[in-house]
Amino acid sequence: MTSYITRNYEALEERRMTDIFEGFKKKKDYLVCIDSDGCAMDTMDIKHISCFGPCLIYIWELEKWKDQVQKRWNEINLYTMSRGINRFKGLEATLREVDTRYKKIDGLEELTTWVNTAEELSNNSLKEYMEGRRNQILQMALEWSERVNRQVEMLPKKAKMPFPGVEKGLQAIHQAADVAIVSSANQQAIIEEWKEYGLLEYTDIVLSQDAGSKSYCIKRLLTYGYEKEQVLMIGDAPGDWEAANSNGILYYPILVKKEMNSWSRILDEGLDKFLIGSYKGTYQKQRIEEFEENLT
Repeated sequence: MTSYITRNYEALEERRMTDIFEGFKKKKDYLVCIDSDGCAMDTMDIKHISCFGPCLIYIWELEKWKDQVQKRWNEINLYTMSRGINRFKGLEATLREVDTRYKKIDGLEELTTWVNTAEELSNNSLKEYMEGRRNQILQMALEWSERVNRQVEMLPKKAKMPFPGVEKGLQAIHQAADVAIVSSANQQAIIEEWKEYGLLEYTDIVLSQDAGSKSYCIKRLLTYGYEKEQVLMIGDAPGDWEAANSNGILYYPILVKKEMNSWSRILDEGLDKFLIGSYKGTYQKQRIEEFEENLT
């Protein structure tokens, strides 16, 4: 089976699509949106610990406080209720703490302004924003983000694997529903990682940081005619829940450090409840309570 994503793989690498939704069609009544890093792919910890944090420390010359900065980066991006935030929001939050505790960060307000006002937080949108501007901190932020992408590409394949149970779960989900990857990660990395393990064939569209926020991506997908109670977001971070909730769709959490059990549960009970219409209410409330307790 050759999916829409696979057919357009080279084009996605070479250009930013004017409309990344081009070519997507609703095929089934149900839609399942799935986050990538830390949800389907066991890549979140390794990317943040080996790439995001070290690159930040290198670019801003923070070696003197590298242990403290890495610890806070991990807490902000991995293990608390801010888990999964956009990379540039994580950068701004970490640099703000660095500025307060360790070292003056010149131009921080410029970064804060862009992070808080940009419609899209990605390398491409930052490049566009910088056109005609000479701004050191924004240039450093772009250099950091591009360096992170290169470091992620160099990670060994065995460090970028799906969680146990993901392939089996995706197979079952795709038999009953259209599947959209909805992630704030780099698109090329998502496609390469999912393609490596044969997971792209169970998906219909890849929506990454360049497509807009997760909330926006879900909103666009709903315009294809899906009923909101027949759309489910599977994610591992509060941002996934917020994106689902803001669009009035259902949410199923993948619990940090309990990913295999979470995927087993959706296959054993969650998917059936979603398809027969009994997911909303008590069952979803129980899953979200577990999710919140797991990150506090």
